[in-house]
Amino acid sequence: MAIHPTALIDPAARIDESAIVGPFCVIGPEVEIGARTELKAHVFCEGPTWIGEENLFYPYASIGVAPQDLKYKGERAETRIGARNKIREFVTIHRGTEGGGLLTAIGDDNLLMAYTHVAHDARIGSRCVLANGVTLAGHVTIGDWAVIGAFTGIHQFCRVGRHAMIGGYSVVTQDVMPFATIVTPREAKAFGANATGLERRGFSKDTVENLQNALRILTRGKLNTSQAIEKIRADIPACEEVEELIGFIQASERGIIK
Repeated sequence: MAIHPTALIDPAARIDESAIVGPFCVIGPEVEIGARTELKAHVFCEGPTWIGEENLFYPYASIGVAPQDLKYKGERAETRIGARNKIREFVTIHRGTEGGGLLTAIGDDNLLMAYTHVAHDARIGSRCVLANGVTLAGHVTIGDWAVIGAFTGIHQFCRVGRHAMIGGYSVVTQDVMPFATIVTPREAKAFGANATGLERRGFSKDTVENLQNALRILTRGKLNTSQAIEKIRADIPACEEVEELIGFIQASERGIIK
């Protein structure tokens, strides 16, 4: 096991023999670190925290620390991080609270750039990119393959759907539809499908066109949401992705960005 002599590791921590712990890292009890995960230097990690295989943590990341929630009274809550994530400098990931299921969870193959903040009870899927300074409030859910631009703030309890793209400096106070692109300097607006991203990920041209047409009806059709859904069902060929889009909208509690 490659552990630098300046690292401070609680005897109750469990670290795979192939993991690397660099200078001045601090690892508390009930922290489990998987195979070939590397903590470069000055990483602080509290438990209960489970970290999977082949993750890479850059200096000054803080993982599993207590949430910034005044209702938190020290109840046992967890942080779970999957495999092959890249966690850059000064990222903060806070453990869950009783009000959100006692769990903050991050999937696999994500990139969290410098100064990203993941608050209590947030759920991040897999293969997401959160650019520099992205701030997720508590209870935020991010779907797989989402891309969130730099310095974007997302309000608590908001959802970001799969394959969505959010432009930099956006202020997100409602749900972001799957497959959509939004950006806002002051007020978030949807601009249609995330066409380039979907094509890069292997979605067919027909699927992208169906999503583009469905999003045009939602954002430019001068219809309320219920009327737009009816028109989508009538005019757009049925496909799994369009049904996912409609289901996401119908499940929204905060409303969607149109």
